[in-house]
Amino acid sequence: MIYFDNSATTKPYPEVLDSFIKVSTEYFGNPSSLHGLGAKAESLLTQARRQVADLLHVKSAEIYFTSGGTEGNNLAVKGIAHAYSKRGKHIITTVMEHASIKETCQLLEEEGFDITYLQVDSNGFVSVEDLKNALRTDTILVSVMSVNNEVGSIQPIVEIGHLLKEYPQVLFHVDHVQGIGKVPLDIATAGIDLCTISGHKFHGLKGTGVLYVRDGIRVSPLFTGGNQEAKLRSGTENVAGFVALARALRLTLQKSAQDYGKLIEIRDMLLNGLNEITGVKINSPLHGAPHIINFSIPGIKSEVFIHALEEKEIYVSTTSACSSKKKSISDTVLAMFHDQKRADSVIRISTSYENELYEVEFVLQEIKNTLLKLQKVMR
Repeated sequence: MIYFDNSATTKPYPEVLDSFIKVSTEYFGNPSSLHGLGAKAESLLTQARRQVADLLHVKSAEIYFTSGGTEGNNLAVKGIAHAYSKRGKHIITTVMEHASIKETCQLLEEEGFDITYLQVDSNGFVSVEDLKNALRTDTILVSVMSVNNEVGSIQPIVEIGHLLKEYPQVLFHVDHVQGIGKVPLDIATAGIDLCTISGHKFHGLKGTGVLYVRDGIRVSPLFTGGNQEAKLRSGTENVAGFVALARALRLTLQKSAQDYGKLIEIRDMLLNGLNEITGVKINSPLHGAPHIINFSIPGIKSEVFIHALEEKEIYVSTTSACSSKKKSISDTVLAMFHDQKRADSVIRISTSYENELYEVEFVLQEIKNTLLKLQKVMR
């Protein structure tokens, strides 16, 4: 099996599973309980929070554990919108955001908020100048993802952060779900106020995530109840999952330091090979994220190609995992190229530090073979 769908989810590291099992079986107490077992669980939760904060170079009190990227993005955008609505009701985002941002913004529009959706160029990049021109006196939030989940475009987060320092009334949220461990980003120096990551994207477990909230920022909670996570996210904490997330983050950042060059080599090999295949159009920018390669084969439905590769035990995807089963076109590719056929035939390959170069050779050959077979059937 060759697994090239790591942007959808990653396989947990064995060490991560070991941590989860150990905490689940030996330290299963509720961290809110007064007895010793609860106290030990609370201690492990505090330790995991501190470890994540250290790895991200922020304060422990700025780390809030969540169930993943979707919750983190909802909490950031809705939480800021509701907390600062008296200051203004204008939010700026882009046309290329994850559904958890786009659909949240659409709901806020129904509540009376005004949303500006910035366009992108053919590389999937947003213009800092366009963003500056979109700022208004009633703007309260800018939300821009660091790495696009479909094509791998890397947005100018540092430049945006520096721009927004001139507008202290505007808060800056970054969806860093696809960037963590792959595209370096210093949260504090980039001027980011809120940042979302998700454990299962870096070999942690599904149902775990982090929302960074800069000290002093007010966020209205989505859930009320037990006052966990400093009253921002009520509900009994998934201690074992968060301990596992901290370990997964540490291991991934270590692998990034050691194997980043290999990831680049894999990407370049894939891009060069795909460029030589007649009928293939590359959608990812040349200098995009090192782990996402997106291409189209106009005239061939994405799902047909996906299942043909699956027969060879090669696993890739179409658009984002959240949208792939809808069989809809890629809004991202459509926004970049304004080409319906291209957006209707998208294939996404996404790699990790666990992949190897020899896998690339096999996948490229099978893509060629599959394309030839499908073209013969269509004649």
